[in-house]
Amino acid sequence: MNGYCHKRSFDVRYSDVDFQDVLKPSSFLAFAQDAASTSADELGFGYGDLKPLGYGFLVVATCCEFLRPVRVGEKVEVGTWPLPPRHVIFERDYRLTDEKGEVCAAAASRWCLVDLKNMALLTPDKLNAHASCPYNPEKALSGTFKVEKPDGSEREVRRLQATPSLCDHFLHVNNARYLDLFLDCFSMEELSARPLKGFRISYAKQIRAGSEIVLLRRDAGAESFVYAVSGGELCTLCALVFSDGGNA
Repeated sequence: MNGYCHKRSFDVRYSDVDFQDVLKPSSFLAFAQDAASTSADELGFGYGDLKPLGYGFLVVATCCEFLRPVRVGEKVEVGTWPLPPRHVIFERDYRLTDEKGEVCAAAASRWCLVDLKNMALLTPDKLNAHASCPYNPEKALSGTFKVEKPDGSEREVRRLQATPSLCDHFLHVNNARYLDLFLDCFSMEELSARPLKGFRISYAKQIRAGSEIVLLRRDAGAESFVYAVSGGELCTLCALVFSDGGNA
């Protein structure tokens, strides 16, 4: 990579892994979120820069591929960079590498800049740092963000409340926490038999603290779809892609 790339190192702790001692997808998203935050800070459009303006970045879609399991005790690095924005769509990609520099996972994300007072979409020129930002056009992966909509064959698997521990400073369920909710729709036996190869999430509507969340599941071969519904509205759509064999 020749362009801008912000790098941040992480130790994979016991609290970051699942029951198989493998890095949880939600932990990878949390690492990515932390790296994106410090990258935005150094580029001049971080949370502290935008809060006085009443602006905020909200993620609208994420896709990810896992190339190998990352286990407890490993030291990893997340590299992240913003791609050139397109009208009101901002993109940011990520690579997770091990100590040898080998890529363990890659992800792409789409964001919108909004006026938090009225949730109006804002264009890049609203950012003071936009003109000087070293946008990098390189893509970490070429996968699609698209997630199939419900077709009516889904079954309800869980009902829960959006508790404060699930929410971030925007007072809605944090994007990384959805993956824990979605994977909890599967048994330990299912997750042991078919490790997760990747996922795609589309965030259609925010789920606020205190709201009821209904989780629906539909299986389609190597993919399973989980949908979060709140107040009768489809809020988050997720496609989980599983492999056929056991963990490496």
